[in-house]
Order: sequence, then C-alpha cells, then structure tokens
Amino acid sequence: MSKKTHVEDVNREIFDKKDKVNYKFKSQKGLTPEVIKEISREKNEPEWMTDFRLKSLEIYKDKKIPEWGADISDLDIDNIITYIRPEADLQSDWDQVPEDIKNTFDSLGIPEAEKKSLAGVGAQYDSEVVYHNLKKELTDQGVIYMDMENAVKKHEDIVKEHFMKLITPGDHKFSALHGAVWSGGSFVYVPAGVNVEIPLQSYFRLNAPGAGQFEHTLIILEEGAEAHFIEGCSAPKYSVNNLHAGAVELFVGEGAKLRYSTIENWSRNMYNLNTKRAVVEKDGVIEWVSGSFGSKVSMLYPMSILKGERARAEFTGITFAAEGQYLDTGAQVIHAAPNTTSNVNSRSIAKDGGHAYYRGLLKVTEKAHHSKAAVSCESLMLDNKSHSDTLPIMDLNTDDIDIGHEAKVGRISEESIFYLMSRGISEEEAKAMIVRGFVEPIAKELPLEYAVELNNLINLELEGTIG
Repeated sequence: MSKKTHVEDVNREIFDKKDKVNYKFKSQKGLTPEVIKEISREKNEPEWMTDFRLKSLEIYKDKKIPEWGADISDLDIDNIITYIRPEADLQSDWDQVPEDIKNTFDSLGIPEAEKKSLAGVGAQYDSEVVYHNLKKELTDQGVIYMDMENAVKKHEDIVKEHFMKLITPGDHKFSALHGAVWSGGSFVYVPAGVNVEIPLQSYFRLNAPGAGQFEHTLIILEEGAEAHFIEGCSAPKYSVNNLHAGAVELFVGEGAKLRYSTIENWSRNMYNLNTKRAVVEKDGVIEWVSGSFGSKVSMLYPMSILKGERARAEFTGITFAAEGQYLDTGAQVIHAAPNTTSNVNSRSIAKDGGHAYYRGLLKVTEKAHHSKAAVSCESLMLDNKSHSDTLPIMDLNTDDIDIGHEAKVGRISEESIFYLMSRGISEEEAKAMIVRGFVEPIAKELPLEYAVELNNLINLELEGTIG
C-alpha cells in the first residue's frame, strides 16, 4: 500500500458561521437605473456620484462577459442582490456594534488584533462599514482613514480627483458593474513625510446569501509617506452563488512606500472578480502580498504602473486550489519610466482536482530604458487529477533592459523524496517537508504577526496519511 501526503484544507469552521440576515434596506435583484438611484439615495450621495453610477450602468450593459479565463457562465448577475444595509450604524466604539455582528468579528479575532498591533481598523458587514477607528496620534498627523461613504462627503475634492481614475468603468464588465453599485470600502490618505509605522486593516464580511459585495478601497500616499494596509475577507458557504467585485486603487507618491497585504478566504460559492491597481511615482515603492485560498472562481491580477523614474514594484503571491476551485490569479507590471524595477514571485498549489492558473503580464514601454524585471511562477500539483498552468505574457518595447523569467509546473520529485528517505525521514514526512519548503518563501511574507484570522487562513496543516 503506497503512502501519500494529505494536505488538509484550511479549517473553515470559523468562517462558515452564518448569522441571521437582519437588514434595514435591501435593493431589488437586477440592475436598473431605478435600483442604482435607490442605492444612491440610501447613501445620501452628491449628485456627481449618482451620475457616475448611472453612466457606469450604461457601460456595463454594453460590455460582454470575458470569454478567456475561468468559466463564469453559472453566475447570474440579474439574481444578485447588489446592496444590503445591515441593521447597524457606523460606530467608532466596538461596544456599540450590534451583538450578532460583533460576535462574528470577535470570532475572527479583529478587535483583539486592533488592541495588540493595528493602528486602525475598519469592519464591513455586507454592504456597509459598521465600525471604523484610527489611533489619535495618526489623526493628529493628518492621516485620514475612514469608510468610503463618509470620504465621498467629507473629502469630496480628493475623492473626486482619484475615484475610479486608475480602474475605470470602461476597463471591463465587472469594473463597470463596480462603478454602478459600489458600496463600502476604505479611504486612506497619508500626508507627505508621514510614516504610519503600525498597519491599518480593513475586514470585509459578506453574510447574506445570493448577495454581492462591491467595496471600494482608495489609498493615497503623498511624497515620502509610508504605510502598510492589510485587507482580509471571508463569507459563509451557501447553496446559491455570491459575487465579489471590489476595486482597489493605490496612488503612491514620489519617494513613498506602500505595502498592501490581502488574504482572501471566500467560501466556495463565491465568484471573486476583483480589480486592483497601483500607480507609482518617481522613487516610490509598491509591495503586494497576496494569498488566495477561497472562492469557487477567482480572477485577480493586481497591476503596478511604474510611472516615475526608479519606481519599484514587488509582488509576492500564493494560491491554494482544492476540489471545486478554479483560481486564475497573477500579476501585471507596466514599466513606463527609465530605471524602474519589478520582481514577481508567485507560487500555487493544486490538490483534489483543483485548478490553479497563473496569468501574468510584464510590459516595458519605449521610455523604460535601463529597467529591470524578474518573474518567477512555480506550480505544484499534489495528485494526478489537479491542474496547474502558467501563462506569463511579456510585451517588451525596448532592448536596453534586463529581464529574467522562470516558470515551473510539476509534481513532488521522486528523487527528492528518495534523498530525504535515505536520511532516515519517513516518506510522508519527506513529502510534507517538500510542500512546506515550496510554500515557505511566500508564506513568510504574509503579515501573520498582525491579525489572528490571517494565522487561521494560511496555516496549511500538512500531515501524512496512508491511502
């Protein structure tokens, strides 16, 4: 009888807890101008935002669903509820949050994380942010961290200048959908020269079945500013499809540095069709750290636009696809200025028939001479029924550059197992060691020390079993 390595799925017990769906307001299913106007009225938005939503809806109607990538034909957007206002008002005192919602976030470890190691926390439940808080010393330095709804009203000029300028409604069908029905999310503004030394974190929880979550995150770092933003998200599993089509826009000023960490653990009835982009000015740095463990389908490719000379982008990602999951993920980098640098390091694991797909784009414009870029994407399959592919696209428009690329797709090496066994290690432990070693370079970059729920998500338990 042969021995095989069994890799446990992430323990979802904590994340699959369902609350009774209590709401103040719920939009009708489907997408019509009346539904859009109703959402905007509920939010008491300025007229320009209502107009923006309606124009996005028109673009959405004209756009076709992408035919490349994952199969999303089972997603019936007309049956998705696009807006649910929970039975809770925005609070800055955790004790004032309704008990059922508070218990859910308590079980995910968020208040505890805030007390120990976070400078500010935002918590979104279904379509609205229910809790937001920022340490006073940061407020005193001019740092702004609040929910997007209030930012639209209180910092209208800044929001209007940046909102959906990096990700436009015309980009694809789901960015147009986002422009029409976006709700919730976080707004971060860090003034020039201010270093937010302790991370900020937003957590997005979708509780209602058959619903969509469309939060918008907008982060602006002025010249020489620094910050680390952590985003976590989860949802309980239902028998109907849910949709996540958020948007993240990051503006990194001259000499500024932003680290953006995301752990996505959506349930396996979720279509995760998210869009994330950063533009980096001269001498600025964007660091992406991305973990994708959940959802039925994911299509997610964070983009870094290196606009200024010597701008730099780092992308570190890990994807874990198990039975019934098609995770199509990767990264995009646009070198649009001289002496820019990028490094993409992506690893994926597929088990039990899961499909892990790396899709990447590296584009170097004619202006980007003396630029350097390195792409490494490795995939590991743990059985004969899983699938793993890599599709790295390179569009190079100048010769005066240094480009490195490495892609590997494979199974656990029999030679490596034999070598470890010859040193007295059992077969199952040898296999587990190889898998741990494969994950470790990426896993060590994840912000484990900051929030309890992140530990729960990436603690992939490896154990040997006989089968």
